[in-house]
Amino acid sequence: MVPIFLLWYFASNGPLADLGWTQREPTENDGMLLWLVIIAPVVVAFTLLWWLANYPVRRRIPLDSRLYWSASALVTVLPTFTLAVVL
Repeated sequence: MVPIFLLWYFASNGPLADLGWTQREPTENDGMLLWLVIIAPVVVAFTLLWWLANYPVRRRIPLDSRLYWSASALVTVLPTFTLAVVL
């Protein structure tokens, strides 16, 4: 949930705010470079761990590869979207 939240926070305060689709946080005035320095390692580490955890499981499950990875990605982002809707 943390990497997905960080990506959303960056997008909503950066590119989406520039397009006028969201409003920036009024206290967020440090710039976007700091967020990229924080977000990039977190997202890369999460993606690597996610792939390393799912790759051996994928080899054992008799499903189409595209179906497995799509379902796995959906199950990964589902808690974040659920909390976003509830809160």
